[in-house]
Amino acid sequence: MQPEERKALHGHYHDYHYGFPIHNDNELFGRLILEINQAGLSWETILRKEQAFREAYSHYDIAKVAAYTDADRARLLQNAGIIRNRLKINAAIENAKKIQQLQSEYGSFENWLAGHHPKDKEAWVKLFKKTFKFTGGEIVGEFLMSIGYLKGAHDEDCPIYQQILQTQPKWMTAEL
Repeated sequence: MQPEERKALHGHYHDYHYGFPIHNDNELFGRLILEINQAGLSWETILRKEQAFREAYSHYDIAKVAAYTDADRARLLQNAGIIRNRLKINAAIENAKKIQQLQSEYGSFENWLAGHHPKDKEAWVKLFKKTFKFTGGEIVGEFLMSIGYLKGAHDEDCPIYQQILQTQPKWMTAEL
């Protein structure tokens, strides 16, 4: 990938997605899938494969992914467009099932997140490790920063910071 292509890829994510709240459970799930798959890899690799992830995981439809069979797992392991890691693939499927349980109990994945807000990163990591598969400190921290639950996605001197503030991310109301 050429430097200008890399800059455009990162720039689009930085300017339009990173740190902005997400209010759609399927998109929250999709972001979690991407963060889990980034573990051990560059974010650039994940951004280049984002469309392939979206297509491979039924456009992040939680109900569809939760119903995946062994044949779907095998299909994903053969898909060169995504990260073909058995643990990460299994985590996506099991996490979809868990999110369905949370939706049943809380009304939505977003409500579950909001119901546990505010927490510091350490408390979030403990909660995610107890609740989901393949969610360590870096994954949880980046996921929560990327959806506006933890501060740090943008520095105050970043031009996007003011746009983020206008969305009233959850970290603005944290009283820790």
